[in-house]
Amino acid sequence: MDLLDQLRAFVATAQTGSFTSAADQLGISNRLTSKYVAELEARLGVRLLQRTTRKVGLTPTGADLLARAPALLDEFDAVLNAVSEGSTALSGALRVSAPVTFGEIYVVGMLARFASAHPDISIDLKLDDRFLDIAAEGIDLSFRLGHFDQASLKVRRLGEFRSVLVASPDYLAQHGAPDRPEALPDHACIVDTNRRNPRRWTFLKDGIETMVTVKSRFQVNSASAAVALARKGLGIAYVPSFALCHTISDGHLIPLLNDTQSESSPIGAVYLEGRTLPRKVRALIDFALDDVRASNLIPG
Repeated sequence: MDLLDQLRAFVATAQTGSFTSAADQLGISNRLTSKYVAELEARLGVRLLQRTTRKVGLTPTGADLLARAPALLDEFDAVLNAVSEGSTALSGALRVSAPVTFGEIYVVGMLARFASAHPDISIDLKLDDRFLDIAAEGIDLSFRLGHFDQASLKVRRLGEFRSVLVASPDYLAQHGAPDRPEALPDHACIVDTNRRNPRRWTFLKDGIETMVTVKSRFQVNSASAAVALARKGLGIAYVPSFALCHTISDGHLIPLLNDTQSESSPIGAVYLEGRTLPRKVRALIDFALDDVRASNLIPG
């Protein structure tokens, strides 16, 4: 079991950036944690961690090992749990990331439903609009929006969402509604800088794509903030459908240009290429696929 202890100490130290934090997480002494990592480096004949007085960082070799070791440890624990419990119940920790607005509006609820079905699973959710380095952060699964191409990552497509052009009744009463996409530059617009091309809004009508560049009275890095500003009558927003919740049905916002088709973007479950997925991660992906399809927030 020495190798497993060494791997656990390395993974905990790499993920927390500190021998002290890793020791607290593992329930062992700081000295023993450091000893296990040193023994692993000696066993492999390579340096895995860069040690300074303030923090611990990964070497390139350490980053490669961190991309694989958590899955191995998870699978080992799952095998032991299955044998000891005489069942195939899922157990252990899942480290998940998601964008902030999508995470708060949808992913939190989806994970709650998953956890309810698997009471021995614990979940560590990180909400961040940046594309986190899932290897360095020790993320098992990341839910991401939009198109991206990164060779080290694999994507399971879960569905898609559409953007919706909306404004409040007060704004429309004062400024009127645009009758075509080309009229949008004449309006005050609220720009979400999380979009790939924040000021370029794309629409499709009769098979013809129209892209317009809008002027931003407000720019924010949150779809929820864009919705809130639009509700106050401060401009027209182009926001993901899931961010609108009940703002259209309750009359606070009105959809615009209904005769045009808005752009769509994929929802993906992202994990490391070449990694053997633990059974609990595969189970979460399958659960999310069904949950997204059943959701009223995200038309597929």
